[in-house]
Amino acid sequence: MKQQIKTTEAIFPMPVLLISTFNEDGTVDVMNAAWGTMLERDMVALNLTETHKTVQNIKSRKGFVIHIADAKHVTEADYFGVVSGNKEPDKFAKSGLTFTKSELVDAPVINELPIAMECEFIEYQSDETGLGVIGKVVRTSVEETFMKDGKVDIDSLQAIAFDPYTHGYYKVCGRVGDAFKDGLKLK
Repeated sequence: MKQQIKTTEAIFPMPVLLISTFNEDGTVDVMNAAWGTMLERDMVALNLTETHKTVQNIKSRKGFVIHIADAKHVTEADYFGVVSGNKEPDKFAKSGLTFTKSELVDAPVINELPIAMECEFIEYQSDETGLGVIGKVVRTSVEETFMKDGKVDIDSLQAIAFDPYTHGYYKVCGRVGDAFKDGLKLK
């Protein structure tokens, strides 16, 4: 029997995305965002309010980079979520991470994180059912050590997911089946 619980952001797993932008003065801002998804193969949506420094930067710079957080950098990922860029103007410097300026968008690519999706800002939807930041992915890059046979090796990546029930982080790994194949057994 199922037990009723308080409705919350209860879809699990929620990706841990690190969104990087440049501040007005050229310093790096990064935020932890679990509310993000793909709209199409090359379009992303980040459900973020305009009060975030990162959203203000995205709107003014017209670019951002989405990184997939990994277990190796869980401390830094959490730090980017608990410290606001509105209160700590150079929080990136305290993380010890480094960056390279994207060649395609006005945003930083964090060198130590395994996956980076460089995005052009398309629009901000702020109405009642709006998604927030909408962006077009112009390039996705992956560290070679996390590639196998030309594809991302999810197990070696050790991407992390956010658990909204207990506020924990978990590694996303351990293949359990084959998409678009296993279900055919019931056909």
